[in-house]
Amino acid sequence: MIAEPADPATPGLGAPLAAGAPGPDRSAEQVPVRPRDGRRQPRRKEAPSGPLAWLRETTIIVVSAVLLSLVVKTFLVQAFFIPSDSMNDTLVVHDRILVSKLVPGPFSLHRGDIVVFKDPGGWLPPAAPSRETGVVAFVDGALRWIGLMPTDSGDHLVKRVIGLPGDRVACAGDGQPVKVNGVALDETYLKPGSQPSEVVFDVVVPDGYLWVMGDNRQHSADSRYNQGRPGGGAVPMSDVVGVAFVTVWPLDRLSLLRNPGAVFASVPNPS
Repeated sequence: MIAEPADPATPGLGAPLAAGAPGPDRSAEQVPVRPRDGRRQPRRKEAPSGPLAWLRETTIIVVSAVLLSLVVKTFLVQAFFIPSDSMNDTLVVHDRILVSKLVPGPFSLHRGDIVVFKDPGGWLPPAAPSRETGVVAFVDGALRWIGLMPTDSGDHLVKRVIGLPGDRVACAGDGQPVKVNGVALDETYLKPGSQPSEVVFDVVVPDGYLWVMGDNRQHSADSRYNQGRPGGGAVPMSDVVGVAFVTVWPLDRLSLLRNPGAVFASVPNPS
């Protein structure tokens, strides 16, 4: 019988092994893998560990959170603290509210919206000096600046929009209803026991301005009491920070601030 020659491609049957090829005593895992061009693969660097790595990761997280908070405060939402009772009972002292900065802007203002706006000039008394000093004052100011603490409304006001540009807003006083473009309002949001207005007024809101009033009418220095100032008591829309849409603190006051659209549903557009 003639023995057939061994297959040269089969190791262990008489054929010589190619250099570097795995054999019975040399596993495939032990063979270094090289790319076709013959260069060695660079070893992967191990991730750093220890206190420096922890500090680096913490710094990245903190900086990212600060930047995100700044973006949110600048373009989307800002928190405010209610310091007075001019909007009782809708908003009370020490409430924290969130204000959408998309209105006015991508979205339009409506009658009945609750707006936060910068003091147009002379509406607020001079701010009392802060009791906080040194490091505490610095940290407090920094947190307010980046949006991690609510603004205390020291140079801002919060009121309800009653008249839009071109609207005629009037009241005969002595408990008479406020009228917008000739339609008497049934203002369901007023604090119980409040009159619509004890002040007589009849104004046409200038273009680019708003007529605003507090829900606690007898304790609100609003448009009615600033008619001798520029704008005739109306607020420039450019001073509006945004529209309040939720009360977030204290927790037992958590609620959405909805627009009372039914109150103004019958009001026609200005002629």
